[in-house]
Amino acid sequence: MENFVVSARKYRPATFDSVVGQHHITNTLKNAISSHHLAQAFLFCGPRGVGKTTCARILAKTINCQNITPETEACNECESCRSFNSNSSFNIHELDAASNNSVEDIRNLVEQVRYAPQTGKYKIYIIDEVHMLSNQAFNAFLKTLEEPPAYAIFILATTERHKIIPTILSRCQIFDFNRIRIEDMVRHLGNIAQKENIQAEPDALHLISQKADGALRDALSIFDQMVTFSGHNVTYRATVENLHILDYDYYFRLTDHLLEQNLSGSLLLFDEILKNGFDAHNFLIGIGEHFRSLLVCKDAQTVQLLEVSDNIKTRYAEQSQKSSVSFLLSGLNLVSTCDTNYKSSKNQRLHVELCLMKMAHLNAAFSFAQEGAELKKAKVAAPAPAATKSVGAPLIPSAAMQQQGTTIPSESLQQPHQAGHVPSQELQQLPKQQQVTPDAHLTPPVAQAAPAPAMQRPSIPVPPQKKLGKLPSLKDLQNPPAAVAEVAVAEEEDESAYGVAAPLDQARLNTVWHAIVRRKKGENMMEYTLLNRQFHIGEGNEIVLHLENHVMMDQFTSMRPEILRELKKETGNRSIKLRAEVIEVQEGNKLYTSQDKFNYLAEKYPVLVDLKQRFGLDTDF
Repeated sequence: MENFVVSARKYRPATFDSVVGQHHITNTLKNAISSHHLAQAFLFCGPRGVGKTTCARILAKTINCQNITPETEACNECESCRSFNSNSSFNIHELDAASNNSVEDIRNLVEQVRYAPQTGKYKIYIIDEVHMLSNQAFNAFLKTLEEPPAYAIFILATTERHKIIPTILSRCQIFDFNRIRIEDMVRHLGNIAQKENIQAEPDALHLISQKADGALRDALSIFDQMVTFSGHNVTYRATVENLHILDYDYYFRLTDHLLEQNLSGSLLLFDEILKNGFDAHNFLIGIGEHFRSLLVCKDAQTVQLLEVSDNIKTRYAEQSQKSSVSFLLSGLNLVSTCDTNYKSSKNQRLHVELCLMKMAHLNAAFSFAQEGAELKKAKVAAPAPAATKSVGAPLIPSAAMQQQGTTIPSESLQQPHQAGHVPSQELQQLPKQQQVTPDAHLTPPVAQAAPAPAMQRPSIPVPPQKKLGKLPSLKDLQNPPAAVAEVAVAEEEDESAYGVAAPLDQARLNTVWHAIVRRKKGENMMEYTLLNRQFHIGEGNEIVLHLENHVMMDQFTSMRPEILRELKKETGNRSIKLRAEVIEVQEGNKLYTSQDKFNYLAEKYPVLVDLKQRFGLDTDF
């Protein structure tokens, strides 16, 4: 029975061109050999299974080859190549630093370096896992590594570069090996399967390559395991079952449930995953990777970032069309938060289920927010109702306004009337208490004239001439004229729909007022401060609010119409009026100096005077 040789050894690269995924290193080494610019020491760094030791052996074999090919490869025919292939070369020495890491082992190596090679040009020393050497061994190796004989070349390999002391690093030419890309591993596994007459699905090879995590040696080991499990037909389903992997199908089904807002289906799928023995944290991380892949598929330029087979890439593209960018970004945010707090959670299953519940309602939240935005936009875009004008009608105040003694604002008298101005006859028809002269700084004063003859040509309106008004005095600012308040009342809208005119109920008013104050406390602190004060009810259902200064009066004037409208609506009484008065609070004597404070306390506690005199205390404290 023939002994089985694992694929990692059977198909180990023997030339630079057969090395997978490290072309930047192999090309550099080939150029160094062809130009005879070989360093005295090389350091190969990188993760496991990426070809560090393999490249070291190929470099050592090629350096001593007696008939190097034009492609800078070993000929495999000369005596040096044959002895290397049969592991009987005296010029190439391999040392495992993991088991030979003492000072004595390094001293024996240094002792061997003193002897020149019998055949060939160089003696090459390959030290694998060099980071395992002790500090004493590194120090014993420094001098030889810095000034070796002309025929000696050292090739060091390590997976943990940070553990090597800087004095060693500074004496080596460092090469960093990359992780093997999934496409390169899939191509290499496909070539091996073809040589071995094995039928392997591309999806299965992609899954094996992703499981290897950039290490080709691990991928070859998993491939051998799958061939042993399923014979000469490696399928995607068999690979998923044997390797116990959360395949793409779980995440595609989960995303469909979340997009359909099917919370029960999502929770049942999560329960199925847990029953199959998968870790909830790995499942959570997989959701984030799945959403990231869907987001990548949104742009044709970023689709190349997906390292999956063509079949899976097609499924990603289809599901990406169903998912909005807002859903994916919000889902990634929820998954990231859940992942951060997963370790500290007491009930980790509930923690993940809560994340699924939130994601299942994302689309509903987006729809609700969009409807609200559209409704708000429609309200803003709706045209305001146009004010109706009675052309040619005399400007006569209503009976209600005459009873309340309301003065017509000057703006009403300045509205255009047919040909552009109000005839003087109509102004004369108004009662004397209702006639309001326009402001002096807006229009020139209108003189009362006799009625014009019937056949007289209508006068041409003269545009008002603007004049600079006088600056208001401080007295006027502190005591505003009553006409301003009357005009503000006249400018308010008709609120006759807010109930009947009746005497104001004190208890009902207190309840409504305190309710408004409580609401303002959560909405606007400034308005809350203004309203949270004493008030009294004057004559004619007039509410008078007590304010402290005129700055507060100005602030109250801007919010007064809204408060008055709300009071009428809540009390059902349309006859309510609202104004404010400035009631200055007489403040007591303020204590500025230490002596003032002492005198104030001494009046309350006379014993302080006795203590001051007895102990000779000073009031300047």
